[in-house]
Amino acid sequence: MPQFVEVALPVPMRQNFSYRVNDNDSALIAIGVRVKVPFGRQQLIGLVTGISDSCDLPPTQIKSVLEVLDPEPLLNESLYKLTLWAARYYFCSVGQMLSQALPVALRKGAQLTTPSTRFWSLTGKGSSADLDTLKRAPAQRKVMQQLREGELTQEEFDALGLSKTALKALQEREWVGFKDRENSLDLGWRDTLTLGEEPHRLNAEQAIAVATLTQQSGYHCTLLEGITGSGKTEVYLALLETVLKQGKQALILVPEIGLTPQTISRFKYRFNVQIAVIHSGLTDNQRLNAWRQARCGEAAIIIGTRSALFTPMRYPGLIILDEEHDSSFKQQEGVGYHARDLAVMRGHLEQIPVLLGSATPSLETLQNALSGRYHHLSLGERAGAGQKVRQGIVDIRNQPLRHGLSQPLLNEMRMHLDAGNQVLLFLNRRGFAPALLCHECGHLHECDRCDAFFTVHQSLGEIRCHHCGNQYAIPKQCHQCGSTMLMGQGVGTEQLAQALSKEFPKYPVVRIDRDTTSRKGALEDHLNAIHKGEYKILVGTQMLAKGHHFPDVTLVGLLDVDGALFSADFRAPERFGQLYTQVSGRAGRASKAGTVLLQTHQSDNPILRELMHKGYGEFARGQLEERRQALLPPAWHMLLLRAEAHNPQDADDFLGQVAAILPQNKACEVIGPMPAPMDRKAGKYRRQLMFQTQERSQLQQAFEAALPQIEALPLAKKCRWSLDRDPQDLL
Repeated sequence: MPQFVEVALPVPMRQNFSYRVNDNDSALIAIGVRVKVPFGRQQLIGLVTGISDSCDLPPTQIKSVLEVLDPEPLLNESLYKLTLWAARYYFCSVGQMLSQALPVALRKGAQLTTPSTRFWSLTGKGSSADLDTLKRAPAQRKVMQQLREGELTQEEFDALGLSKTALKALQEREWVGFKDRENSLDLGWRDTLTLGEEPHRLNAEQAIAVATLTQQSGYHCTLLEGITGSGKTEVYLALLETVLKQGKQALILVPEIGLTPQTISRFKYRFNVQIAVIHSGLTDNQRLNAWRQARCGEAAIIIGTRSALFTPMRYPGLIILDEEHDSSFKQQEGVGYHARDLAVMRGHLEQIPVLLGSATPSLETLQNALSGRYHHLSLGERAGAGQKVRQGIVDIRNQPLRHGLSQPLLNEMRMHLDAGNQVLLFLNRRGFAPALLCHECGHLHECDRCDAFFTVHQSLGEIRCHHCGNQYAIPKQCHQCGSTMLMGQGVGTEQLAQALSKEFPKYPVVRIDRDTTSRKGALEDHLNAIHKGEYKILVGTQMLAKGHHFPDVTLVGLLDVDGALFSADFRAPERFGQLYTQVSGRAGRASKAGTVLLQTHQSDNPILRELMHKGYGEFARGQLEERRQALLPPAWHMLLLRAEAHNPQDADDFLGQVAAILPQNKACEVIGPMPAPMDRKAGKYRRQLMFQTQERSQLQQAFEAALPQIEALPLAKKCRWSLDRDPQDLL
């Protein structure tokens, strides 16, 4: 009988904690079950990672497990191994990584057991009750009237908007009662798969890709490199049909919540199966229910964003990452894991194929494909009647601009709109204007907590810092000279949409950015309206650039992308190439010819010229060679240490001491400490240190050896510091 357990808790300390098991709980204890334990003055929920008969701690120091929460382990063996591997790889605690793998509701102590459905109905007393006695209680009367028509589930009760207070009052009168009935598992899809539509006829390239993928068995990782509009989704659907017919489940990861509605509807249209959806826009209970459906095998397809990676599958069959290059797959806060890399590892552990799809693959994935580590499939022609887009540069040097728009672009817009088509304008700056300028003294209003300017949000009547969230009402006078002559400097999506409504009054304008889509369901409503043709001019940020299919968009205009060509981040050219190619890919996706116009002051920029003349494929291969020569990722492997403190010297000194601990030789390089590209953010000064090695294993071993010494440094307590393995953003 086990007496002690090792428990992984969601705390940053890289260790597990020992607890005593009460005799009545010893039969329930197993590796992978949740337990509630005392930790300091609080109670935490953790997972059991080890069981033993002895403990090195003195009996007076060891506390007891308060409660065992699960009848069986939460995660299967492969997912448990994945979290252990990820905790080591990303240098975080096992408890932190395990908590990433569980839905929030389970972290808070929700029950794992197969949920039962609660049915409300009238009691014998309630059936014979006189409703006239409830004249002064209309809410109770409404509940009674509904229940006289038949019993209601809890979901139906909520959907009808019935009062919970009224229900409680009727319960106290003993007029209403409930029964919980256990749900039976519906695994019918594993016996007979029915299609909602006839699959489209594949072109030669798509057919070859599907045939190659369906012949694979066990673990294989494949890059599907297909130009925008080449029909990658159709390849996914054909592959899914084979997997589902084998009675296996599929996990599909997309980068943004905005892409999930169209992905779900596309897959629901093709397959009559249960689809579980997991993303941050859902409530905790909705995510838990989807997680349960996937775990027990009811959901044949699981679609979600980054966090859905850890969703268990009872019958694992396939993992697909759509738009695998997207930086949204990398978590920036807390544990900085990359869903793409963990998906590949999960496929390896579960012995199932992994498919990475993109028109603009990341250089890391491309290198793996070119070196033969991944299989490599290409789709080089547009599916259906889609034609290659016409590309053009509008050189705006010395040209007058109206709200950021040049005359040639306005003329081209008018031509496409008059022909009954839609136009998409891309501007990666939300708000009305990116800065507030005093026309009299030239002062630009800067955030008092960051090295950044305030963005003007005119519709909200405020200036806001997009880095720390600091906000104020739009000032009436200049902070420097007191002048009232204040004006927005530059153009944001809000100002552009307003200007276009005046310029083209006959054509409705829609703006899609984080400000206009924050309300639940707003993005879906906007996208549906665009597909119905209710809007003719689409203005948006990167949210519009990713994977959307707009058949009537024939002109795409990119405004003010020059900043992306000049950045301190070594990934800037790659990001610009992906952005340009993805935005361009929204044009001419159906039978209508598409045009892409790029406004720039840098018409002779070599990066721009190479992209337009050679395409992303050749451009990316050139970038790979540049990175190899510069000893940068993916040729070398990087770990970024960030430190921030109110006193910049503390952060500098701490990272200086870290640099002295890390090895430096031909195969290991230490760069820094140095100020971050944004030196001050949210009132703290930021410094960073890069540690690079030629081999991945060298980085792992060297840093694992150095980490205990780093944590023991007295200065480690004087500043806030974090680790970012394989960083995607140096800001």
